[in-house]
Amino acid sequence: MTKQHQQQLLLLSLMFLVAVAAAAVAADPQQVQQQQQQPQMRMSSMARSLLQPPKPDCPSSCSVRCGNNWKNEMCNKMCNVCCNKCSCVPPGTGQDTRYLCPCYDTMVNPHTGKLKCP
Repeated sequence: MTKQHQQQLLLLSLMFLVAVAAAAVAADPQQVQQQQQQPQMRMSSMARSLLQPPKPDCPSSCSVRCGNNWKNEMCNKMCNVCCNKCSCVPPGTGQDTRYLCPCYDTMVNPHTGKLKCP
């Protein structure tokens, strides 16, 4: 099993567990009522950051992605723009992994209609 398939399987497993947990909470109205009666606690920024995927190191990720590109400087520039907007960079140097980052994969230049991200 490739690393890509493992990542996809892990993501699907996590989504399934979240859905099951949400269904369990919704199925017990007494528990929901008790939670509503408790004082609301503010979620710290650290707790919030645990729920969000880590932002990639765009310069190093793009350096790897553009390593074999003959227009290295332009590739790095556009890759960093895409990375900062999408918060992800597909692994490797080929076009076959673009689908792993849908935002990166579908971003187009509004003037030319061509793909923006290398």
